[in-house]
Amino acid sequence: MKHLSVLVILFSCFIGHSQILPTPPSKVKSALLQKQAMETGSILKNWPLKNIGPTIMSGRVVDLDVNPENPVEFYVAYASGGLWYTNNNGTSFTPVMDNAPTQNIGDIAVHWPSGTLWVGTGENNASRSSYAGIGLLKSTDQGKTWSHMGLIDSHHIGRIVINPDNPEEVVVGAMGHLYTANEERGIFKTTDGGQTWHRTLFINSDTGIIDIAHAPENFKVMYAAAWEKDRKAWDFLGSGYGSGIYKSTDGGNSWSKISNAGSGFPTGYGTGRIGLAVFDENIVYALLDNQDHREASEEKTKDPDVLTASDFKSMTKEDFLGLDDKKLNNFLKKNGFQEKYRSENVKQMIRSNLVEPADLAQYLEDANTMLFDTPVIGAEVYRSDNGGHSWAKQNTNYIDALFYSYGYYFGEIRVDPNDADKIYVGGVPLLKSADGGKTFTSINRENVHVDHHALWVDPKMPGHLINGNDGGVNISYDDGETWIKNNSPAVGQFYAINVDNQEPYHVYGGLQDNGVWEGPHNAKEDRSWHQTGHYPWKSIMGGDGMQIEIDNRDPNTVYTGYQFGNYYRIDLKNDRRKYIQPKRDLGEKPFRFNWQTPILLSPHNQDILYLGSNRLHRSMNQGDDWETLSEDLTQGGKKGNVAYGTLTTISESPLKFGLIYTGSDDGLVHLTQNGGADWKLISHTLPQNRWVSRVLASKHKKERVYLALNGYRQDDFTTYLYKSEDYGNTWKDISGNIPASPVNTIMEDPENENLLFVGTDNGLYTSFDQGASWHAFQNGMPNVAVHDLVIQPRDKHLLVGTHGRSIYKADIAVLQKITPELLAKDLHVFKLDDIEYSKDWGKAPSPWSKPSTPGLDVVFFSKKAQGLSAEIRNEKGIVVSATTIDSDQGLNILSYDLAFSESGKQAYMKKGKQHIEAAKNGKAYLPKGSYTVELKGKGIEVRQEFKIVDTTKK
Repeated sequence: MKHLSVLVILFSCFIGHSQILPTPPSKVKSALLQKQAMETGSILKNWPLKNIGPTIMSGRVVDLDVNPENPVEFYVAYASGGLWYTNNNGTSFTPVMDNAPTQNIGDIAVHWPSGTLWVGTGENNASRSSYAGIGLLKSTDQGKTWSHMGLIDSHHIGRIVINPDNPEEVVVGAMGHLYTANEERGIFKTTDGGQTWHRTLFINSDTGIIDIAHAPENFKVMYAAAWEKDRKAWDFLGSGYGSGIYKSTDGGNSWSKISNAGSGFPTGYGTGRIGLAVFDENIVYALLDNQDHREASEEKTKDPDVLTASDFKSMTKEDFLGLDDKKLNNFLKKNGFQEKYRSENVKQMIRSNLVEPADLAQYLEDANTMLFDTPVIGAEVYRSDNGGHSWAKQNTNYIDALFYSYGYYFGEIRVDPNDADKIYVGGVPLLKSADGGKTFTSINRENVHVDHHALWVDPKMPGHLINGNDGGVNISYDDGETWIKNNSPAVGQFYAINVDNQEPYHVYGGLQDNGVWEGPHNAKEDRSWHQTGHYPWKSIMGGDGMQIEIDNRDPNTVYTGYQFGNYYRIDLKNDRRKYIQPKRDLGEKPFRFNWQTPILLSPHNQDILYLGSNRLHRSMNQGDDWETLSEDLTQGGKKGNVAYGTLTTISESPLKFGLIYTGSDDGLVHLTQNGGADWKLISHTLPQNRWVSRVLASKHKKERVYLALNGYRQDDFTTYLYKSEDYGNTWKDISGNIPASPVNTIMEDPENENLLFVGTDNGLYTSFDQGASWHAFQNGMPNVAVHDLVIQPRDKHLLVGTHGRSIYKADIAVLQKITPELLAKDLHVFKLDDIEYSKDWGKAPSPWSKPSTPGLDVVFFSKKAQGLSAEIRNEKGIVVSATTIDSDQGLNILSYDLAFSESGKQAYMKKGKQHIEAAKNGKAYLPKGSYTVELKGKGIEVRQEFKIVDTTKK
């Protein structure tokens, strides 16, 4: 028996009662201003982050807006990847929101005649990875600049509609908070371009507006879908009495509910999300997620020779012992029971009263069962031919395999503008109907991802469709028979990333609904693979990709999986995989696995693997066999349809085997110093009931540990970040000057113990003093959620896994050298690497290609912004090139092309009596030799040497 500290028992009596309040909008607004100021004044503002992809799997699209007069021009909105523009039919895209405060989008609207863009921030889907926004953004210059137009506490925008004849008149449906009740939800209208707003419809503080649609020829005739829901970390109720359909006949100034009792449209508690499509002033379609339970149907004829789990729920001991051994063994093998559970063993356990027959049924249950196996009605299509006065259900049979039990994630319906009976509905597949929804056919194809959230139907070219889904953008010209894939933007939604040690090293990542991919960090992210057929990144796992561990002795041995703890050991070389999820003993309660189940290879022995359910498990042989090292390390779970009371993070000290920390989704942090023999609760002085997003044992001091808590699932955006120097007995808040934003991860540099990196829902931060102060690190990366960080120690690279813009890479060799002493200097030039000389500098292999050119990046630190002069001298003191530079406070990069200036060339030839030939590109490059870079400012002068060496000569 493993021993938990008595503190768990004592503390559990009251830790569940602390109230967590959502972050007020004033704090959200001040955090945005603080972040903007930090970026402007950051000492890292010039230090680059480079996006390395991947792109082909894309990320979740939430909306499209297409120019009806020129459909090769359109915008694509990604759930957490920003807004992208194309004017060449998706051949290429340009991001237009990179300078905006957020990349999280729920809906967009474009007034094409004036070019005005509206973005409703905060995803309108209610999934576990739907991130909050900051209200409404508007641009009148195609995204070059953005203005905030209010509704900051709405968090999630359902729909925006613009009056085609008056771009100043806009109607907005606001969903409100995802996890808590609030008042800023309902329908809002402006007639002055967003300067002022009037709320014209409010149902209650739990009901928002998910959809609005107006008659194509009459903006005054408008319909709105209200949606009541209640999402918690442990439960999601996707329906309620507040859900329904409303109508306006005055352009959204006033509203009347039209889905009343007797209208033909469902009105009960099971009324869930609703999507709308308007053909004209009379014909309206509604796609409903009906959460009412299906009526009991007659069971299919059961094979008497085949046992099912339900057979055991009420079976007596005597009946069980009388079962045919062959029949029982077939059931046990088919359902994945461990080898030790075969007929003879299980009967002996029953005979000895160690377990009961019902335990076999319970053994097959998990925390996922209620969420995915609930027999609800699901998707239904309703139509009104009289402007919403009455409704008729169109489908006579269940529309199975469209919504399953998670219709909250879908709800889009479209009607062909030229055919009132031709409709499209989006769910897991994309379906079309030619008879108004009575029957459907799938138009998903082999190159179209599942989970559909956006569809545009061309009003002028029948069969022309543009579709947005969890896997990006697809275009069809034959009504869905064939599709083109348009996935050039790097908008992957990564949950977790990791790296190996091969040369070049590979990066691995698990993505939302796009599996697990891996590829070399230096792969060219271009279209050459269209010709070669070899995309440099490879998919190694499907589902929702999760954490990845790579054996540092052999990069072909990889541990990864998909949601809810379904993990595998993969042999990449031989394309084999083995399922390795720990199994409980018969009679034990089911393990609870988090959506993102944590795994960890021990830094001390790469055969040892840790995995967390609600308990910590350890395998000493690469996942083949498991032992459980703890009792429940959570508060015990809560009743609901989402797995909760689970471990979320595991860390073992690189300095001491068996010194292990765990963190749970319900706020508990535990420590064992003896491999699980004893456990201690160390989170009792911390804010309670927050999700433990990361616990990290230090690489530099065994007593040191870092911790990140996350209140996002209570709409609490406070920055919770801590450090302990005594194994978590006491904690110090190190959130410092980081603007309010939920923290997802913290990473400690392996060489410089003072250097830390933190990823939040709105960006990346760096500290050079162990968290005493922080600097924004965003150059080249927009304000996007950072979910994971990893450092490749050999190459000194920081890899940044974002949930919306794929993966970024930064060379941190210079950052590792920054010390408090260096930061106190007025000016410092970092050591320069030698450069290999090439006789091909300035030459091109063909007239159509670019010439090969050298370069030297002179990296220097300046304590303040100042004007500097820079001179390059050879070993004889001749100035071969010179320039001036206006430096920023912090790190600066002076890029030098290794060419003579004209005056430098003349001075060199005169003093050196050596003729210098210009290369074919017209530049005269420096010969091999030793050189000095000199930087001069007011009263200060620093220098650094470099060499140009010819490695072809020994």
